[in-house]
Amino acid sequence: MRKAKPTQTHNGHADETEAAFYEAMQLGDIDKLMACWADEDDIVCVHPGGARLVGALAIRGAFDAMFSHGTIRAHIEHVRRVQTLGVSIHSVLERVEVLTASGPAQAYVIATNVYLKTAQGWRLVAHHASPGTAQEVLHSDSQTILH
Repeated sequence: MRKAKPTQTHNGHADETEAAFYEAMQLGDIDKLMACWADEDDIVCVHPGGARLVGALAIRGAFDAMFSHGTIRAHIEHVRRVQTLGVSIHSVLERVEVLTASGPAQAYVIATNVYLKTAQGWRLVAHHASPGTAQEVLHSDSQTILH
């Protein structure tokens, strides 16, 4: 039996769910973060350099482990969207504030977030993140013409 989701709905647009997802990471709020995910068995999350996590228990466990070391100060820098009536795919550039041995620094992550319109509103079904570079910031607004 699945655990009931909190009553947050994010009905208006996938952007609302995305904002709530990143806010939950910044606050270290696991319940708010999990409320952004769809109530589906096959939701998927891949962290930079990590294994594929399938299902709410695996995803919750990974974020719980990360939150045990502090919050995740990730901020969206650029978003590209493809949206249909029931699916919204966001390619985002995340700027993550990290503490290194030599002090605070910034890291960049390229992520794809896939949202599904459900009876409860827009919900995350996939978050796939890969390491990025500061060069991504420079090139994120440039147009590429293929063929």
